[in-house]
Amino acid sequence: MNYDVIVIGGGLGGLTAGAKLAKEGCKVLLLEQHDRPGGYATTFRRGEFTLEVGLHEADGPGPKDMKTRIYKELGVFDQLEFLPLPEFYRFVNGRVEVCIPHDPAEAASRLIALFPGEEAGIRAYFDQLLLPAKSGEKDQPDRSLGDFLDSIITNPDLKLILLGNLGYFHDDPYSLSLAYYTIAQSSYYKNAASFIKGGSQQLSGHLARFIEQHGGSVLLNTRAVALLTENGRISSVGFQSTKKSNSRPEQAEAPVVVLGSPLPGLRELLPVSYRPGLDSLLNIHRPGASLLSLYLGFDCSLKALGHRHYSTFIYDESVASPKDILKNNHAGYDSRSFTFVDYGQVDAGLAPEGKSVGALCCIDYLSDWELPDRKAYLEKKKQVTAVFIDRLEKWIPGIKQHIVYSELGTPYTLKRYTSNPEGAVYGFAQLPGRQQPDLSFLPSNLYPSSAWGKTGGGFSGAILGGYLSALTVLRSRS
Repeated sequence: MNYDVIVIGGGLGGLTAGAKLAKEGCKVLLLEQHDRPGGYATTFRRGEFTLEVGLHEADGPGPKDMKTRIYKELGVFDQLEFLPLPEFYRFVNGRVEVCIPHDPAEAASRLIALFPGEEAGIRAYFDQLLLPAKSGEKDQPDRSLGDFLDSIITNPDLKLILLGNLGYFHDDPYSLSLAYYTIAQSSYYKNAASFIKGGSQQLSGHLARFIEQHGGSVLLNTRAVALLTENGRISSVGFQSTKKSNSRPEQAEAPVVVLGSPLPGLRELLPVSYRPGLDSLLNIHRPGASLLSLYLGFDCSLKALGHRHYSTFIYDESVASPKDILKNNHAGYDSRSFTFVDYGQVDAGLAPEGKSVGALCCIDYLSDWELPDRKAYLEKKKQVTAVFIDRLEKWIPGIKQHIVYSELGTPYTLKRYTSNPEGAVYGFAQLPGRQQPDLSFLPSNLYPSSAWGKTGGGFSGAILGGYLSALTVLRSRS
């Protein structure tokens, strides 16, 4: 089998790259190990509920958002509906409560009203996000987000409010690049945010169909097992069915290979001669944190219980300042800060009329789930589910009796379905002063296109990474 491009991995990065390349006339083969495309951009059905795996809110699409151009080019707007969200997020911690809007001027005004003595710091925060860097500031060394907030703001609760959605990027403000955060967080204020009606699977499925409609092939339940090289280039890709353990490997040839799967996985795919370079890369760049997600189905709309917010970040009272965040992310589940998303606040299309779904999430780590056997694993899942439901009842009284379905996904779940090491959700951790991964040792016709590449993680990072990777491939062919 011969193709122009083989894409390994059907997450948003691989799908976007494959769709763009297919549109430009390339014969594309995309290999995805799971039974559906999307990676973290997927949904699953449980009875009458559609449960969203990863999408809480995506920044944009807005007029200045590059994804808008990509979506137009790939026919996304013709098929999908993007639902604007009512607010950025609500923050509560037992001491203070505030709802942060997407409009930056309104957000600043609300915070100044709550913390009048911190007006200068609040304005400095939004200037950092929204104003182009002055010429003299462009060459300033990167620092951590935590250090930046400490330099402009005194009140610890104000800092925590601004760090409310930190879990969208990382687990510790003192090891998150301010430069990276500025780009990612500013998009929510510049472009607002949305939810894809029907869930993120709608986007992933559309991109997969787009590839096929433009002459490409998408093979699900199919895993790449080897990258064969010759003279510093990949000559062919070996792949195998994941549904049949005794299936025979097949091969396909292409002059270009796009990697939409995790970079660390190349250690098992490339010849051993590439391992020193990979080991050096992984010694410098470490995977980011994972997530724990509790998927919930309700027999009513939570609006009937008086709940009015789409996304709520609930910080435990023990988190007194930003320096406590990382410690809390490793604390017991009875005190770990968490997020609750109520998809019923918009017409999400995930539940029947009069019912709704939600998701409770917190930062988590694979090491928290290293247990002696499956029985212990399942028992812990049961216990953690009960703990979080009880904690949710505290903030939304009466919610517990309306839960008719619950299911817990752990970092092991994420690793199993996506092959991301440690169950990482955002690729490599974006540390201060971060350097782009040096991939010069890789085969010259291999193009990384995922959250593990230059643009980082999240829906936007993966989509942009995939599109830019496709542009690089097209330039190399011209």
